[in-house]
Amino acid sequence: MSGRSWTRILLLVLGLLTVAGQTPSRSAGFFEMNFYLSGPRHSGNVPLCTESGPLAWIQKTFRTKEGRFWHSDLEILDFRNMHEIALRPWVAGTVPRRFCSAEALVSDGKKRRVYYSIVEDGGFFGSEYGVEWCVVGLDRNWAYNPRCKEAKP
Repeated sequence: MSGRSWTRILLLVLGLLTVAGQTPSRSAGFFEMNFYLSGPRHSGNVPLCTESGPLAWIQKTFRTKEGRFWHSDLEILDFRNMHEIALRPWVAGTVPRRFCSAEALVSDGKKRRVYYSIVEDGGFFGSEYGVEWCVVGLDRNWAYNPRCKEAKP
C-alpha cells in the first residue's frame, strides 16, 4: 500500500472515532469499556458480597501472601456471615465500590473478621472487578492499620 492509502485509512479511523465519541449516551462507550479511557460514567456492575469470585480471590491471595512474604502456611478455609457494609458511599462520579464484611475460618483454628471491597474496573488493566481485603489480626505489613480500619468505607 502507498503512503496515501495509509493516510486515508488513518483519517477514516480518526473520523469514525470522533463521530462515535459524540453520541449523547449516558453509559460508557466501547473505547471506555475496552481501552480504559476513564470518565465519570460507570455501570455500577459490582458483584455481591456473597458471590464466590471475590471470596475465592481473597482465599488465593491470602494464601500466597502468607506463604511468600511471611513464610506461613496459614490459609482461609471458609467464610461465614458475609454482608454488605456500604455500596457507593462517596459522591457521585467516583468508582463504584461495594464494602463487605465476613467471618473467616483460618487454618490455625481461629475465626477472624475480614473486611473487603469489590471495586468496579479495579482488576487487571481495569478489565474486570478488583478486590481489596484485610484480615483483622493478620495485617502484618500494616497496610490497613489499625485493625483494618482503612479497609472500611
